[in-house]
Amino acid sequence: MDIAAALADERRAIADRLETLTPEQWRVQTLCPAWDVHGLVAHLVVPCDFSTVELVTTMVRARGNPDRLSVLMAARRAERSSAELVALLREKADSRLAPPIIGIVGPYTDALVHQQDILIPLGLTDERPPARWRPSLDFLVSAKARIGFLPGRIPALRYVATDLDWSHDAGSGPQARDAVHAPAAALALALLRREPRLDELAGPGAETLREWARA
Repeated sequence: MDIAAALADERRAIADRLETLTPEQWRVQTLCPAWDVHGLVAHLVVPCDFSTVELVTTMVRARGNPDRLSVLMAARRAERSSAELVALLREKADSRLAPPIIGIVGPYTDALVHQQDILIPLGLTDERPPARWRPSLDFLVSAKARIGFLPGRIPALRYVATDLDWSHDAGSGPQARDAVHAPAAALALALLRREPRLDELAGPGAETLREWARA
């Protein structure tokens, strides 16, 4: 998969969905505690439209804290109207700007996951193909994901997606033989400690992952 091209598609798909929202829906709280829909869309615009100077100076203001960095950079863009944010997301859809070390898979995963963060509270259906999650799942089970995405090592389990041909063995030892089965999106959300789809996890490793996600 050409991840940069897929990311451009996801940004346009998000813009299409956002254009259907009412003003009231733009104010709904997302799965991200820091943001309503408007604030989260401002966050999604950041990877399309930042400079190295802004990144470095804001990182200094954030004292090296990635979460604080995200909040500060999103807040600057949240001053724009909803229509302006949608237009910017569409205009910059083909941007290949990417954070160091993580690379383009970082904003790609952000785009997929934050669609869920918006759609689930709004009660809207996810229309993206499950295969889109493969690069993000590969990323989330890697060490790179601990930079700004995951709080630490994931549980030593066997992860199996039920809607595409993907699996991963994490760690070793007796517990690592326990499998957890779920749709790709539900697995990704669980790894990122989102709770709404934890009931879709199945298998002997499911409860271990649920406990870890809720910790």
